[in-house]
Amino acid sequence: MDVLTMGVEEEFHLVDRDSRAPVNRAPEVIGDLAAELGDQVQAEFYNTQVEVCTLPAADREDLRRQLLRLRCSVAEAAERARCLAVASGSPVVPPREPLTITDNPRYRLMASRFAGLLGPYRLVCGCHVHVGCLDRGRALALANQMRPWLPVLQSITGNSPFVCGRDTGLDSWRSVAYSGWPTVGPPPLVDERQYLEHVDGLISAGVLLDRRMVYWHARPSEHVPTLEIRIADVNADLDTVVLTAVLVRGLASVLLEEADAGVPPPEPPERVLRAAHRLAARHGIDGPGLDVWTGGWAPGRLLVDRLVERAAPGLERAGDLDAVRALWAGMCRRGTGARRQRAVYAATGSLAAVVDSLNAATGSMAVEAA
Repeated sequence: MDVLTMGVEEEFHLVDRDSRAPVNRAPEVIGDLAAELGDQVQAEFYNTQVEVCTLPAADREDLRRQLLRLRCSVAEAAERARCLAVASGSPVVPPREPLTITDNPRYRLMASRFAGLLGPYRLVCGCHVHVGCLDRGRALALANQMRPWLPVLQSITGNSPFVCGRDTGLDSWRSVAYSGWPTVGPPPLVDERQYLEHVDGLISAGVLLDRRMVYWHARPSEHVPTLEIRIADVNADLDTVVLTAVLVRGLASVLLEEADAGVPPPEPPERVLRAAHRLAARHGIDGPGLDVWTGGWAPGRLLVDRLVERAAPGLERAGDLDAVRALWAGMCRRGTGARRQRAVYAATGSLAAVVDSLNAATGSMAVEAA
């Protein structure tokens, strides 16, 4: 089987250099970068956010180089706009000015129809991993196979313990805040015909505006031929992003072979999957997780060890197995992004210091120099 390509979308907060509060400067930053990055830089829902997208990558070093280049470009444009680009799943410091919505008809309609889901506590930034190339039918078959592993992948990516000046007690506040939007959650077990019937029915009923509002944790992309995994907070630590992407690609490689061979997907109940995602959001890798096959408790790190073992044939085929083991060992030593944020706050008592530790360029440079 050919090695699948992978790509990453990262969303960043823009914050004032002095107050570290979110600021509505995305139009300025995106306009600055348009000539350099083209479609690789995009607006998000709020004008306090900016998104960058890699091109499809066949190997992890290419992916890392692309991510570093994009982060540095965004950081430099943010500096010119008198702000910082910050890689956290939620705003650490509350806004000091009203949040404004990106000025396009779709976002204005979303803001009107889903007004109850807006506000600073819902201002979240994620990291989405794409694997391809896959048509919609194969992407859905792969999503069916990957459902039980998505909480485990989520557990390594928590990077939003603080929101608007408060410690939430969670590794990933973003996961909880985002879950209020329609369809956010485990993907249903569907084939292509069922997908089209289900989603078009939700659109007809007014639950969704369009197919792009399918926010399942794994969904077929509507604009590129990929399966998109949507369970991760954005992370300042570049190693975390690379680990997540190559694990997704390695696992997808193994499970796609099984899907193509007609192996029936596992069918854990949705309530069990949702419970596993809640535990991943709360504890990350440093507490109990849920083994969705048995319904029993299991240490979060043990579940990640099992994930690496399950993905090992795909990782080895891509030349990633040794790197993943090293990256995972490094995370076990240093902790998730959430643990590192709390460590900065414990050492300094300063939320500003936490924000500074999440600067997209600083985090990337630190990893490269490690």
